[in-house]
Amino acid sequence: MQALLDTAHIGGLLRTYTRQEVTSALRSTLQALRGSVRSGRLTSLPDFDSETFATSVASHIEAERRPNIRSVINATGIIIHTNLGRARLAPEALDAIQAIGANYSNLELDLHTGKRGSRHSHVENLICDLTGAEAALVVNNCASAVLLSLMATAHGKKVIASRGELIEIGGAFRLPDVIEQSGAILKEVGSTNKTRAADYERAVDSETAVLLKSHTSNFRIVGFTSAPKREDLAIIARNSNTILMEDLGSGVLIDLSAYGLRDEPVVSDILKSGVDLVMFSGDKLLGGPQSGIIAGRGDLVGRLKSHPLCRAVRLDKLSLAGLEATLRLYREPHDPFQSVPVLRAIAQTIGEIRGRADRLADALIASGLEDVTVAKSAAYVGGGSLPQQDLESYAVSLSVPSYTVDAIVAALRAAETPIVGLIRSNRFVMDARTLTDEDLPFVLKAFRGLRGR
Repeated sequence: MQALLDTAHIGGLLRTYTRQEVTSALRSTLQALRGSVRSGRLTSLPDFDSETFATSVASHIEAERRPNIRSVINATGIIIHTNLGRARLAPEALDAIQAIGANYSNLELDLHTGKRGSRHSHVENLICDLTGAEAALVVNNCASAVLLSLMATAHGKKVIASRGELIEIGGAFRLPDVIEQSGAILKEVGSTNKTRAADYERAVDSETAVLLKSHTSNFRIVGFTSAPKREDLAIIARNSNTILMEDLGSGVLIDLSAYGLRDEPVVSDILKSGVDLVMFSGDKLLGGPQSGIIAGRGDLVGRLKSHPLCRAVRLDKLSLAGLEATLRLYREPHDPFQSVPVLRAIAQTIGEIRGRADRLADALIASGLEDVTVAKSAAYVGGGSLPQQDLESYAVSLSVPSYTVDAIVAALRAAETPIVGLIRSNRFVMDARTLTDEDLPFVLKAFRGLRGR
């Protein structure tokens, strides 16, 4: 090791990097070389006193210095891509996060009275205005919202749920497990494909606390099916002095049917139907930072706020600032379909998408790629929302000489700004619905680097 550090080129790295960084990179490089020699993949050693070897060590250091969580370009056509961070935030939300992160704030100070305030008050009125709820509470995600709601209202008591709605969300988290962790007792009713209001009514007894409805946002059962109307369940809940809750999952504040998306209920409509509490995500169709929103009856929200678990799952100041800024984009004079990136991606015209695809294809061809085409594609909302409804789109499809499609995918993931696309028919595909005009120069740079290897 000391002999390597004494060479001219490796020693020169010490003027740019710390000694610890250089020695650590050397150890990793030497370990990799030993492994290659043992396996027979390498028959001759590099020149350890060469600029080439020093450059490889420097590249290792730069890779180690690179942040683990990085910006990537989403070319998959999936707007709310869970693996890629779900919703892109609006500039207003980013500005709010920057301002609150860089300064002290009135997070829990009432500026009018000078006394301790509540962090919940910063967004509660906004949520109530947008949903028609009596009260609202925000926690760190929707799973926490469901857990808190059940723990505060049904611990030790029964929760009645339809067998066809006992969903599993990402990461193998299952609704029955959440109910169990809340301390409630699950009572399943109906069958996988058919559940009626009468099934709930027959199951209610003196030990029942909650009738739970879950929006099956990440799957569909089709064919011979039926599910009770919320209005009918609300009547049963009132007559039996129980609580009707709905785990909405994604949650949307405005009607998306004008864009061909008709199966995602609007939060305000759910509350109007008689649901007492509704829980939904802030980082999916709403378009804000990760959060779980609970909206509904004032007395029930009050119980949740005073429950000990509420502090454990409370929202941090940065997410709260971003959520408030996002919610304000749903109020005049803003147009959320222009201001909220998730909704803008849904609402953009097919002409805009085709134009972006054509511009990218033309630029790639001008850079020297020959096998580049533009074709119709199908994009998706994603994030566990609207699984059977696609969005009309256009995509750029290509191949690169001397590269397999798997090699293209791997190389683009390793780019300075990684690009995540699709493989279709043994070609690399980039869907233009999730690309932005600002992404295109980075895509071109990555492909120029690919061809320069």
